[in-house]
Amino acid sequence: MKKKGFTLIELMIVIAIIAILAAILVPNFLRARAQGQYTQCQSNCKNIGTALEMYSTDNAGHYPTTGMSQITGNYMRTIPTCASAGSSTVYTSSYSGRQNPDAYTFYCNGTNHSAVGVGANYPQYNSTSGLQAR
Repeated sequence: MKKKGFTLIELMIVIAIIAILAAILVPNFLRARAQGQYTQCQSNCKNIGTALEMYSTDNAGHYPTTGMSQITGNYMRTIPTCASAGSSTVYTSSYSGRQNPDAYTFYCNGTNHSAVGVGANYPQYNSTSGLQAR
């Protein structure tokens, strides 16, 4: 009576093939996740920019100069969080508003999106040119 089963060589070949496939696919999944987080961050910037424009419309064309806290409540429930950083402070700490002429700028503070080849402090959003994704 002969025992049926796999030889050690056959098992090692199957394991090697699985390891090669994992080595090829895992980086692609990680990059896709990082790209999705970057896209969400860009969307957050556009939403904050829209809220700032609504604030400006209601305040004689002036943007907040003291920070984004003035847009929460009437224009946004809360400042959104960056999926890569996990914090809303990446936008609020970078906000810069000024008068004469009225303008603002803010960005995702830090190197949260380096996994997709984006430099530090991007995406940026300002009142004159909108989203700068770089």
